[in-house]
Formats: sequence, C-alpha cells, structure tokens
Amino acid sequence: MQELLCRLVAECRDECSSGGVASYIPELAKADPRMLGVSVLTTERTFFQGGDASFPFTMQSISKLISLALAIEELGEDHVFERVGMDPTADPFNSIMRLEMVRPHRPQNPLINAGALVILSLLPYRDGKTRIAAVLSWAGRLLGNNAIAVHEPTYVSEKNTSDRNRSLAFFLRSVGSLKGDVEDLLDTYFRQCSMLVTTKELAFLGMVLALDGIDPFSGERLLRRSTARVLRALMATCGLYDGSGEFAVRVGIPAKSGVGGGIVAAVPGRMGIGVFGPALDGKGNSVGGMAVLEHLSARGNLRVL
Repeated sequence: MQELLCRLVAECRDECSSGGVASYIPELAKADPRMLGVSVLTTERTFFQGGDASFPFTMQSISKLISLALAIEELGEDHVFERVGMDPTADPFNSIMRLEMVRPHRPQNPLINAGALVILSLLPYRDGKTRIAAVLSWAGRLLGNNAIAVHEPTYVSEKNTSDRNRSLAFFLRSVGSLKGDVEDLLDTYFRQCSMLVTTKELAFLGMVLALDGIDPFSGERLLRRSTARVLRALMATCGLYDGSGEFAVRVGIPAKSGVGGGIVAAVPGRMGIGVFGPALDGKGNSVGGMAVLEHLSARGNLRVL
C-alpha cells in the first residue's frame, strides 16, 4: 500500500496544473498548487502515506461533517432534517438562487454553505464561544487528535472576505430559516472551516465513518450507527458539491471535499482515506485529490456505489 500511494501521487501530480487555488480567500491563495498527498487507514489499524501527507491545511467544508454529526447526535435526525433537506444540488456550494426561488426556503442539504449555517444555528449552545468549543471537542474525537485548533490567519482571512456567506445567513434569517445573532453564528462558521488538519486526521475520520461510528483504535463508539450511515449517504450524494454525481460515477466512494484542498473518503468496512491537493477545479474540488482517489478506487477495487 505504501508503494502504491507514493506511485499514485507521482502519477497524479501533473493533474494539479489543470486547477487553481481558492484565490477568493486570500490566505488559501498562498498555497502551492503542486502539493499533493494521501493517507490511508486500514482495518489492521495501520496508516500508509504518500506525498505531502503531513502538510497541514484547513478543513473548510469537510468540517460540515463534524457539526452535522454533532447536531444529529444532540437533536436527532427528525429535528435536523425538518430544517435542511437531503437532496443533491446542481448549483454551486455558495449559491443563493435556489434557496430564494423554492419554498419553503430550506437549504437543499447540510453540506452546502446555507445548510451548514442552519445546522450550526440549531446547536443548543448559547453563544459562539460555547458553540465552537463543542465543535472543536467533537472534531478532536472524530479526527483522532484532541489538539485540533483553529488556524487564526485563515479564520481572519475568511471573516474579512465572506460577503456571500453573510448574504446567505441574512437571507435565511429574513425568511425564518435561521434564528439568532447572524454575526455570532458566522464567526463559528469561519472558525469551524479554519480547523487545521493533515491527511492523517482525515483518514481517521473516514475510518470512523467506514466502521459505522467506531473508533478504529480504541473500539469506542463515537457516533450512533445510524448517524454514521446518514453522513456516508450524504457524502455519496452531496459531498463534492455540484460535482458529486460525476465523482460517484468515476470513483464510487462516499467522500466530502473542502476548498482548502482536502477530501475525506470512507470505504465501508475497509478503510478511511484522506487526500490533499490545493489546486481546485471550477466546482471547488481538488483535481489532484480526485485523480488519486479515482486510481486508488480502481486499483484497490474499492467502489461501493
């Protein structure tokens, strides 16, 4: 496996030249678009890595899995999915168009930006400080690293440039889909997206989901089986934004991407995978990361879709 991962990174690195970094967030624009790394955690509790696997990057939209898991565990599926849908979208992850056109004004799924904001608003915490503390605590458990922290420069960069997310949040509040202090809620969202990880933490998360919510090392149940399965289903249908359908056909593994260049993938009962490549396609997904996952899926016969 180690040899395979190193070979795949070498083969796929040139794919990065077809994409570009997320320049609309100044801190993310500093990334080297040639970087590419992958980690795999197997059922034998062994990590394998290739390329720039140890380079830290921010979770961005992958963090939506953490707050969604927390909301489902705390509030139950019925309550959560009364407020957000479960449907894939053909629109960009930060689009307001369908949200405004379709009644009720409910985000199509919890993995687009509008849906993630509603999920955070549902969490039973009195303010942003306690809310982000809970998200960080859950992130530590689900990522296998209790030292997970917010990368302050990225948080500040996002907070200073995120007009679209502010528009989404204020629109959601205006139609009653979101309650509370919008700026306080957005602060949690920017901090959540700015949590710093490596591909190793993503592979751990992927393995927790692949094992239906079980910690692969301690055997402790971290999530209800039903929660893990809901997350995997949403990853399979909505995890790569409006590129989810093509990814499902080409790769066939439940996955969630982020514009920091990360992708987490879960192969049920077999392995968790984390990839990183900051060069993105037009839909916000890592071009090098998707190439690595496609080849790994084919060579390892990993398809589940």
